[in-house]
Amino acid sequence: MSIEDRAKAAAKTVEGKGQEVAGAVTGNSQDELTGKAKQAEGKARDGAEDLKDKAADLGEKARDGLEDAKDSIVDKAKQLGAKVQDGIDHAKDQLNK
Repeated sequence: MSIEDRAKAAAKTVEGKGQEVAGAVTGNSQDELTGKAKQAEGKARDGAEDLKDKAADLGEKARDGLEDAKDSIVDKAKQLGAKVQDGIDHAKDQLNK
């Protein structure tokens, strides 16, 4: 959702890749594993940001849908009110004849 959070996720992934490569070059398996874990964390953070974005999009679509439904209901209520008033006016005219 935020550029800052995405940047942090990317930085964690790059940091992890660097640590993994350094571990491989030096033969330090602990650094390799820690680097892979950091990469996984970075990817997980990025995935979490994707989910936040999708949730925000869904929320916006839901709000738009509710607004459209409300507008439709208001329009139908106005139309019905006008028909009722026409019926009342017609009934009054019939009674006054």
